[in-house]
Amino acid sequence: MDILETSAYDRRQRRNTSCVLFLYLLPFFASCTLYFFLWIPDSAPSVLSAGIKAAPVFSLALLVFSYNGGRSLMGVAGGLLFSVGGDCCLVWPQLFIHGMGCFALAHILYSVSFLSSRYSTTSSSSLFFILYLLLWLIGGGIYAYLVPFLRLDPDGDVLVPAIGGYILLIVIMATLAVRTRRPFLLLGSLVFMASDLIIALTKFNVVDLENEKHIIMITYYLAQLMIALGDVKATLEEDADDLLKWKRS
Repeated sequence: MDILETSAYDRRQRRNTSCVLFLYLLPFFASCTLYFFLWIPDSAPSVLSAGIKAAPVFSLALLVFSYNGGRSLMGVAGGLLFSVGGDCCLVWPQLFIHGMGCFALAHILYSVSFLSSRYSTTSSSSLFFILYLLLWLIGGGIYAYLVPFLRLDPDGDVLVPAIGGYILLIVIMATLAVRTRRPFLLLGSLVFMASDLIIALTKFNVVDLENEKHIIMITYYLAQLMIALGDVKATLEEDADDLLKWKRS
């Protein structure tokens, strides 16, 4: 009877947690709706447009912080806050390099978080090694293809190494996300990588993609959402494991 009661209690806790998590996500969905309704990319750069663009990711940072506390500032919550800085910078085209620097720092913090003990893995598969290889081949191939176009830019001397370093960081982040074997983190990192590669290919006139701004922002917000949810889910599982160990003791 004790086992049945414990199982029912655990199911109620998971259901209640899902409801609370959904409520926490309402600001994210509301701010995303506002962003696309006003369609900020067509607005003149301003502090207001920067705030509206950054609001969804800022709400995710608060979500992760509320579950993980101060330790998350050196992990996913901190990465989300640097992403907020990048969102604000990219509202002004002349701050592109600054925005890229903010996102580079975000990827570093994501990578640090994915290396923590909460994401430790004990098993490996040839399928994952193939995925690692594909990530590095795609990242290297895109960069090699971009270099001639970057050199045509007036800031080419800065962009060539800067873009190369950024692609290196995002590929490392995606590789470590795959290593965690967690679906949300894996998908989030891959979608984030795809979103950024689309930015690079369209910004430097490599390809002409219809509705590229819509595709970029939808994939970007989706990637950040999945990374945040993956981190929160890891915390909830860690807490559940601690509770289970306490019950057994």
